[in-house]
Amino acid sequence: MCVSCAWGKPAKPHPLEFCENGAKATSWEVTNRRADRAFFAAHTLTELETWPDHDLEEQGRLTHPMRWDAETDKYVPVNWQDAFEEIGRELRAMPPEKVDFYTSGRASLETAYMYQLFARIFGSNHLPDSSNMCHESTSVALPESIGASIGTAILSDFQNCDCIFYLAQNVGTSSPRMLHDLQDAVSRGVKIVTFNPLHEPGLQHFVNPQMPGQMLTGKDTPISSEYYQVKNGGDIAALFGVCKALIEADDALKASGTSKVAGTDAIPDDPSDAGTVAFAAAMAAADKKHVLDHDFIRQHTAGFEEFAAAARKYDWAELERVSGLTRAQMQQAASTYANSNAVLMVYGMGLTQHVMGVQNVHMVVNLALLRGNIGKPGANICAVRGHSNVQGQRTVGITEKPGLVPLDKLATLYQFQPPEWIGHTTVETCKAILQGEARAFVSLGGNFLRAIPETVAMENAWRNLRLTVQIATKLNRSHVIHGEIAYVLPCLGRIEIDEQATGPQAVSVESSVAHFHGSRGRAKPASPELLSEPAIIAGMARATLTKGVVPWDRWVDDYSTIRDAIEQTYPETFKDFNKRMFHPGGIPRPLPARERKWVTRNGKANFITPDRLFPEFSLGAQSDDVLHLATLRSNDQFNTTIYGFSDRYRGVEGTRRVVFVNTADIARLGFSNGEAVDLVTAIDPETERRVSGFTIMAYDLPEGCCCAYYPEANPLFPLDHHDTKAKTPSYKLLPVRLVRSGVAPAH
Repeated sequence: MCVSCAWGKPAKPHPLEFCENGAKATSWEVTNRRADRAFFAAHTLTELETWPDHDLEEQGRLTHPMRWDAETDKYVPVNWQDAFEEIGRELRAMPPEKVDFYTSGRASLETAYMYQLFARIFGSNHLPDSSNMCHESTSVALPESIGASIGTAILSDFQNCDCIFYLAQNVGTSSPRMLHDLQDAVSRGVKIVTFNPLHEPGLQHFVNPQMPGQMLTGKDTPISSEYYQVKNGGDIAALFGVCKALIEADDALKASGTSKVAGTDAIPDDPSDAGTVAFAAAMAAADKKHVLDHDFIRQHTAGFEEFAAAARKYDWAELERVSGLTRAQMQQAASTYANSNAVLMVYGMGLTQHVMGVQNVHMVVNLALLRGNIGKPGANICAVRGHSNVQGQRTVGITEKPGLVPLDKLATLYQFQPPEWIGHTTVETCKAILQGEARAFVSLGGNFLRAIPETVAMENAWRNLRLTVQIATKLNRSHVIHGEIAYVLPCLGRIEIDEQATGPQAVSVESSVAHFHGSRGRAKPASPELLSEPAIIAGMARATLTKGVVPWDRWVDDYSTIRDAIEQTYPETFKDFNKRMFHPGGIPRPLPARERKWVTRNGKANFITPDRLFPEFSLGAQSDDVLHLATLRSNDQFNTTIYGFSDRYRGVEGTRRVVFVNTADIARLGFSNGEAVDLVTAIDPETERRVSGFTIMAYDLPEGCCCAYYPEANPLFPLDHHDTKAKTPSYKLLPVRLVRSGVAPAH
């Protein structure tokens, strides 16, 4: 299974299932470069701190377990068993509530299950992971709306839909394999309605490398039939506009006597409104009795009347101002939606990494519920995840919320009393480190210091940790900045052959579309000194734990026994796990909402009405010079991994320190295209947050907005700038000012 994105693998994949992201991730992992003993002997960590992130990872695969030596300021080789024993001694000397066990998104289901069990037997529920920083808004919002913690879509929905609403996700950069599904849908006549601030090439057209005709002629497939450039943070207003158009057209049909449905007592404030009347007339001409699916709403939902009243109440002028779209655009999107029978809702981190991320997701569900577009073929919610198993790790217990884990089963199976207190999210882990409350940080993959907000303060506080342990394949920023005792423990990659006592092992992952897949490594390991992730976790657990009855050695010898344990813990989700793990297309995860069974408190799918269109920021008396920043990935990176300095989709070469700005804003603010500027955070004035040496690049995006790359712009983001419920950092919306380099901001 691909080590890059989490997109699903079909039962019958293309003959050459090529994806640029996957190819880069694979070559990055099987590189012949080595960060070996000689490399670390030649460089102090103080020196390595000055290296660009790209250059650190460019050194290649880690080959030996290493421990920081304070006298020489270098990583020096260490014996595996000695490393485990010291880590165990240090952990046993600490209260469990002062130890955080972080997880990035690539570890297998087997590894993640062992890791959360290790943490809980140790006594900690501090299990923050990368999903806290990306789709936690989904994990909070969807259970409230439809009783599912993940999206309900599967790959066949792309074959059964007749319309796709595509929101705030750049397929070309983040999940190129999905382009095959979008292209196939377009070829069937499916309309793709896109909402995105930037015109992204992957959402406009696609030349398929597996179609010789397209490659030879350059003929491409148009992707989006309608493309709406919504402002950064304007998604709720845009979706409210679409919903308002649908509801008022339905009201107008009722008022005209065309429809006699119950449950919509209100009519538009202005029944003579031309747009609404035209929409309703078109529906009537098409012999539509109503616009909304009233049978579905009545039978399956709650909260419709409150939501519909809020939609009717909003003024079109306000919706236009906040969304950046015209009324005609929102009504056109509504018309396309109303004339479709099965609409697939696809969204990404542009909605979730937001101070109103949970409410953004609620709005996507609200739009789907209006016409019953959940729980039927082709009509579902597709939350596009990033890392290749970030969703699956949550499924097997990587969560700070003990209520989401069957603690009673863990207690019975492994004879210990699991902690029941709520652990740290990623943001709370950062706060604990900043406040000196955390003493140890164990990381299963990832580049934590580059992924989080509040970069400068966090790097300084990181050095005060007593113990930092990094399980990794390559060197990164989070390794060269370290605690008092620091270990880098190199592991096998998923692509490599994992030979254990019972032979070569397989692992499993969960895709974005809720299917479990088996994966076997095929490449020779980068070093004979490498251990597998399960073996490293078992080694730390044996050296640390004094309670619990866990067959760590047997699990490492034979990973199928870990899968048996996962099935024992989650019998309904993982029925016959070992028997089915290599089933073509994967094992579908049971999702009651796909069958219109709503596991919510009231047993209904819920319309949940956002309390406002846009967040309130404290910007001072003068805010005309404030732009709303969103961070982006280039096509030459994956999350915090920077493969190179080319973003050919956006015409950027040789640098990542650029800020994309609308041409009119450049002129209005008195700058020029190509000018060097600093970006300064426009909120929280007590502490100046600034990134320097960025070049202005004129770009086609809405006025009042700007964009810059992640993680270069991360130092601008205050730690408290996040969704209030999900605590997901708001990387897609931050007020900033542009100032000439070296000049203090005027406000």
